[in-house]
Amino acid sequence: MTSTSVHPPARRRLGIGAVLAAGSLAATGLAFAPAAAAVAPTTATVTYNCGLYGGGSATLTATQDGTSATITVTSSINAPLALAADSISSTLTLTKASGGTTSFTGNKNPAMATGDKVTVGPLNGTVASGDTLDAYPGTLTLVLFGITVTCTATGAQAPGPFVFD
Repeated sequence: MTSTSVHPPARRRLGIGAVLAAGSLAATGLAFAPAAAAVAPTTATVTYNCGLYGGGSATLTATQDGTSATITVTSSINAPLALAADSISSTLTLTKASGGTTSFTGNKNPAMATGDKVTVGPLNGTVASGDTLDAYPGTLTLVLFGITVTCTATGAQAPGPFVFD
């Protein structure tokens, strides 16, 4: 009977040791998992001409998660009227270095009082690894109160185009 009473605790220790070892390997695997994809730079500026609606500098803030990316646009254009949250339909069209364009779209914007800087986004788009996108020559189209405002980039974005990982 003594031999059977010795083996169960030894088996329990072996079982606990195996569980701890497996847990350590899993934690190590997480530590070495690949990092989320990133875009560089994350912030750039570009100047837009919006015709009768004005124009000026805008800040583009980009994020990336795999093939999904977002860009938020904060312009120097003042809201002509108070605007409700999520009331602007926006399309930001960027030019690909390899040719063609990519569009980021959405209906996201914060509520804005008359005179606030117009901010739209995050606008959603799809990118591929290595995509190099520049706001010039591209457009920002805003639809508010049924009126379409098309803003055309007047020069390359600074410090340079977005490069997606």
